[in-house]
Amino acid sequence: MPATEQITEHLIRDNIARAVADVFKTMLSQEPTFTPVVNNLDTVWPKDPLAEHGRPHVVGTVGFIGEANGLIYLYLDLNFARTCTCSLLGMTDEELTEAGDEVMNDAIGELTNMTVGSFKNGLCDAGYTCKLTIPSILHGSNFSIEPISSVARYIYHFDCGGNRIIADILLKHDESEPI
Repeated sequence: MPATEQITEHLIRDNIARAVADVFKTMLSQEPTFTPVVNNLDTVWPKDPLAEHGRPHVVGTVGFIGEANGLIYLYLDLNFARTCTCSLLGMTDEELTEAGDEVMNDAIGELTNMTVGSFKNGLCDAGYTCKLTIPSILHGSNFSIEPISSVARYIYHFDCGGNRIIADILLKHDESEPI
């Protein structure tokens, strides 16, 4: 199926806003709100999503390959990642502590997978057939993701009950090669 529209910043923004809102509302009964930026990646928001934070974060990532190629990183601070995990799995914080990081990794991986899957479906609806890669998880603070030069980067912020969700999207310029 030929692409029906270009992969524009508008298409990316609308798809990630819808995907984050749908997944967090459906799976966690949370209602994240998109925090618009004047010019994506201008001086209002640092290029490094964690530049203003020294707190530990959990970052889920899932890629998509096909007629559109890219990666999406979802950044949640550690406390919010724990809250999301407990809500998703019906656990208390104490039960999560006892179960260990692997349970949180699985939960955040699944939330990321569902979010990127919904985003990917929007690309497929626009004519860019693609498939998801497997999720992976990063834990830490004071780290950054640096894309290669042939990648366009889009960073979007969401407020979720006083917690921030950051969606960091890397999209390959040359659609003939995967990221």
